[in-house]
Amino acid sequence: MSKFPGLKRYLAAWTGKSGARRDIAATLEAIAEACIEISALVARGPLAGELGAAMGKNEDGDTQKALDLIANDLLLEALHGAPVSCLISEELKAPCPINKGAPLFVATDPLDGSSNIDCNLSVGTIFSILPSRAGGDDSQQDDPCGLLQRGSAQLAAGYVIYGPRTALMLTLGEGTMKFTLDPHTKEFRLTAKVIAVPPDTNEFAINTSNSRQWDGHIRAYVDDCLEGEDGPHGINYNMRWIASLVAECHRIFSRGGIFLYPADIRKGYATGRLRLIYECNPIAFLIENAGGAATTGTQRILDIQPLDIHERVPMIFGSKHEVELVEKYYSGFNPFHERPQLFKNRTLLRN
Repeated sequence: MSKFPGLKRYLAAWTGKSGARRDIAATLEAIAEACIEISALVARGPLAGELGAAMGKNEDGDTQKALDLIANDLLLEALHGAPVSCLISEELKAPCPINKGAPLFVATDPLDGSSNIDCNLSVGTIFSILPSRAGGDDSQQDDPCGLLQRGSAQLAAGYVIYGPRTALMLTLGEGTMKFTLDPHTKEFRLTAKVIAVPPDTNEFAINTSNSRQWDGHIRAYVDDCLEGEDGPHGINYNMRWIASLVAECHRIFSRGGIFLYPADIRKGYATGRLRLIYECNPIAFLIENAGGAATTGTQRILDIQPLDIHERVPMIFGSKHEVELVEKYYSGFNPFHERPQLFKNRTLLRN
């Protein structure tokens, strides 16, 4: 017997006699099967067609790539055989009904980082599993499946990253673990049962090309990081940016760090850029179950009450102590609070 148990065997042991857990396990197995197919397509690259070809715009105006739509269809097809009432997806304007009366629903970004497809960089699938209203409630037309739930209600969440190896990061609300896809058996195998994000870090990830658009809280934090050991933090930082949420998150799981995608003054970014229900919530659930933290800067991600299935929020997550430090920059009662530009004698990357 392999020292790396397969996902199905692990879930069977976890399920026990619980019917509710059986439903979650069946849904996870369906998602995993779809992601194995997506992994094969990503690995073939141009041999599988023009996967990075632009195919139009999604509900929020983002460019949809061919693989975005293929991944969405594969997940939707797989979930028809699972106890899932409906699917919400970055690629779908409205919730897609699947099995009326089923106890669960799934929220997903079918292919995060699709702008990197043609660059042969890591992309991924993000997913969240939540309880659904039994049978739906036709009297509540605005939320028939009970989709607008806080992230703290999640029953399971994870992502699959398609890189040099395909890996599944998963939480069932009892810690975070890693499964690696065996290319020979086409099965996810448990390769790390306990993932722990280090509480301290000297590495941050942010798109500095937007620095002129940030508010003073984030600008002050990044400026102080760039001061290195001569600045208020007293340590030298490394800076990273891949433009793939799952890739950034996977690095943090591997060695710690902090990721920042704040709101800014650009059109469409005033309330943040990442989607709460199917990007921020599952990542936050994974990170917190590994000992990290996730916030908007002023509020815990998992405490936010969604108002729309495609709602966007600011997102800051990673090593707990570093996230707490950023929150101090947002606190008006802390010496690191937002600095008025009138009194700044330097700006980012320039003295």
